[in-house]
Amino acid sequence: MSARKERIDLTGGSLLIAFSALLGLNQVCVKLVNAGLSPVFQAGLRSVCAFVVVLFFAVLMKRRLTISDGSLIPGIVIGMLFGFEFLLLFQALDYTSVARASILFYTMPFWVTIGAHFLIPGEYISRLKSVGLILAFAGIVLTLSRNTDFGAGLTQSYLGDIFCLIAATAWAAIALVVRTTKLSSSCPEMQLLYQLAVSAPVLIGAAAFSGEFLREPTLFIWLIFAFQVLVVVSIGFLTWFWVLSIYPVANMAVFSFLAPVFGVFFGWLILDEQITINLIVALLLIALGIALVNWPAKSAQV
Repeated sequence: MSARKERIDLTGGSLLIAFSALLGLNQVCVKLVNAGLSPVFQAGLRSVCAFVVVLFFAVLMKRRLTISDGSLIPGIVIGMLFGFEFLLLFQALDYTSVARASILFYTMPFWVTIGAHFLIPGEYISRLKSVGLILAFAGIVLTLSRNTDFGAGLTQSYLGDIFCLIAATAWAAIALVVRTTKLSSSCPEMQLLYQLAVSAPVLIGAAAFSGEFLREPTLFIWLIFAFQVLVVVSIGFLTWFWVLSIYPVANMAVFSFLAPVFGVFFGWLILDEQITINLIVALLLIALGIALVNWPAKSAQV
């Protein structure tokens, strides 16, 4: 076990930037795989495959995996929220662009801050956080104010945008449940296993009612899907858990604004999506808002 560090060094910063890039790239991967697998089935199959990889890693590393520590009920809750989150997000990417989805989905810290104000003692909204929330909210409104990505499919594009916002609130709810229940004492791998184990049957069951599992899968589609499972969900999140165990959480949070930046960049680079001034300004507002919301508060050392 590596010793904890008081600040993020070059190694920690590099890993966090790489993880943010993976999260941004993941939106592109989901949209590409949607061409071969139905969105909900893709989300469920990813949970199944990632569960196997994460469980193998947790057993190999001798992590404490238990459901008898009072975490079972909240574990099921976050698993349901996780399934709902990705049911919406994966479908949203059928309707809206990666750039817009990235900007709206990664407003998660905005919703966490509001929820924590009411649910977690001491997590009040300070003046600085208030400014951050106002800027982030302005970015959300600006993103929704003009939607020219899909022409005749404008209504569906707006539906995708709304799905992304709701998915972001579900993600925030997961963080709040973890913080306020017995799950806070579970190891990170156990928290992820709850989400994967519960969401897998929920999502695959929902896919059965969607009328299709497969669209036009190709070898290329399956390779991208394998990349999601092995690199993004398994290696990516497990690396993030390792960084979380070494470096201060308050300093890590500010890196969260990089994910939507990478999402917009990869959407332009790989999918040739149009990036308007409107989107750039919205991205900057939300990124600055999230940075302010996560800015470490000055406090006396005990």
